[in-house]
Amino acid sequence: MPAKTTNTAEHLRNTLDGRWRDVKNRMREQLADEVFRPHYTPNTVIARTKVSEQMKIMAAAGAAEDGFRKEHGGTGNIGAGITQIQMLAMSDLSLMVKAGVQWGLFGGAVENLGTERHHAYLRKIITLELRGCFAMTETGHGSDVQSLETTATYDPATQEFVIDSPTASARKDYIGGAAETATIAAVFAQLITPEDGEPVSHGVHCFLVPIRDVDGNDLPGVTTSDNLYKGGLPGVDNGRIVFDRVRIPRENLLNRYGDVAADGTYSSPIESPNRRFFTMLGTLVRGRVTVAGSAGAAAQVALDIATRYALQRRQFKAPDDEGEVLIMDYLAHQRRLLPLIAKSYALQFAQNELVAKLHDLQTSDAPDPEEQRELDARAAGLKAANTWHAVRAIQEAREACGGAGYMAENRLIALRADTDVFTTFEGDNHVLTQLVAKELLTAYADDIRSMSPVEWVRFAANAVSQRVLKRTAAETIIQTIVDAGQDSEEEGSLFNRGTQIKMFEDREEYLLSSVARRLQARTNEMSAFEAFNAVQDHVLHAAQAHTDRVVLEAFVAGIDSCEDDQAREVLGMVCDLYVLSVIEDDKAWYIEHRFLSTERAKAVTRGINERCRTLRPYAETLVDGFGIPEQLRHAEMLHPENVPG
Repeated sequence: MPAKTTNTAEHLRNTLDGRWRDVKNRMREQLADEVFRPHYTPNTVIARTKVSEQMKIMAAAGAAEDGFRKEHGGTGNIGAGITQIQMLAMSDLSLMVKAGVQWGLFGGAVENLGTERHHAYLRKIITLELRGCFAMTETGHGSDVQSLETTATYDPATQEFVIDSPTASARKDYIGGAAETATIAAVFAQLITPEDGEPVSHGVHCFLVPIRDVDGNDLPGVTTSDNLYKGGLPGVDNGRIVFDRVRIPRENLLNRYGDVAADGTYSSPIESPNRRFFTMLGTLVRGRVTVAGSAGAAAQVALDIATRYALQRRQFKAPDDEGEVLIMDYLAHQRRLLPLIAKSYALQFAQNELVAKLHDLQTSDAPDPEEQRELDARAAGLKAANTWHAVRAIQEAREACGGAGYMAENRLIALRADTDVFTTFEGDNHVLTQLVAKELLTAYADDIRSMSPVEWVRFAANAVSQRVLKRTAAETIIQTIVDAGQDSEEEGSLFNRGTQIKMFEDREEYLLSSVARRLQARTNEMSAFEAFNAVQDHVLHAAQAHTDRVVLEAFVAGIDSCEDDQAREVLGMVCDLYVLSVIEDDKAWYIEHRFLSTERAKAVTRGINERCRTLRPYAETLVDGFGIPEQLRHAEMLHPENVPG
């Protein structure tokens, strides 16, 4: 049995931590403070109070400064800022969400959508002197932001915008911070100006709207209420906001992409309304990236706890009658946890690349529009992949710990409850997955953002045959591996990295080209909406295949960056397990489309079993590689005095 060494675990952790490993190590030290010890209470008063105190401590320590540019009072280290918020998920997801809303969403809107006159607020946002909320979602519209109903009508006589909720469904809903703490909201509303006596809409823009006075009372025309108990996140004061003809100064329009002059004249540096809208949303992609990484961190905590429990818990007599069997020694238990650990590794490497790409773009003087669109699609795909993985992994971890896993003192039920909403906030996962497909099917065409749905379907139906596979930053490494691949029917070839990459690429390319052919056939006989609706399942499958391939390429690049031979060997086995698990999950498609023979499909199952067996001795080393501080693990069942027998 291979020796488990701290050295190997350290190399795994350093490799998995990636570019901002120093930031992660610093956060591990800070989160070891008693005030960040995980706690569980469904009592919203207690939970909110604790999170509020933690936020103050973080602000005093300068935790938010990395997320803002130097000229605005920060350090400009965007990647470090995102990394810090993601790490908070290991302590308390309520804290992560509150920090993400204050400094990522609200602060990000002011910095990225505002201009110099708004940037004066940023230092107060960093220090919590000004607490805000991000008022986008409405009762009637969540995913369809372009159809928001809140209005911001300009009045030239007073040089003010009138913010109004004209219908019941225009109520701002589920807004973090709106119930208690926020004094000002970044409100997304339809900007309307008068032209020749008639109201003209210029689409959704963002406005700074004060909602409370210093004593916490609603301002005139503003009605806030509390969402109260939710499925999780008790420390987040989600609330509702209704506006009744609230007047704000003209200068409160965040006017980087659209402005209104004193006389009511509207102007924008981006002529196309659709392009303008998506450009605005693109600057706010940081929230989606943070949610993805935080979900991944929560999954790692759950798998760490469940694995350590499986290495202590014994059940059923051993063949030698000398005791009971460790549950981690059962293949069925290995199959439950090890493939999920492998996926956590894979997704972490992909998340590292995503954060680096975002950092480089948002710190660039002239970001490339095509790179920005690729980032948007990557962020959407990985947000869906990470949050779905978290829900599945945490549930499996809970079940793998039996009744102990159901006890609040062992963290798993809180992790499960808190991450549940991650699959639908910052973008519903199915909608985001379709966004990925939309970008893929149009090969990042420059004008796609301004197309109507009808134009988009026609474009997609005719353009995909010209699409060229776009690999990640590891392109040279990947091509070398593919060139060396052996596409044989031998079982051993399933462990060949070149063969694995080719299987992922072939699936993605086939799904994309075939969905395009289906669209092309249907646009001749039905409406564009009917055509797209008829192939929606196919579209989702193609997008998921693309994300799987991107994740694998990131994993390969991660292995290449590992400096230790033994750790690299372990990572190679973990990568095999990730690949074969993905193929097994989609085995029916591979067989139906003759990418796998039935015999080779059986070899996939055997391969997974083999990798589970070879990785079993490294189970603890693998979760050590997640680098979760002892205090943040905080499960009572792992304490020696609480282990049966």
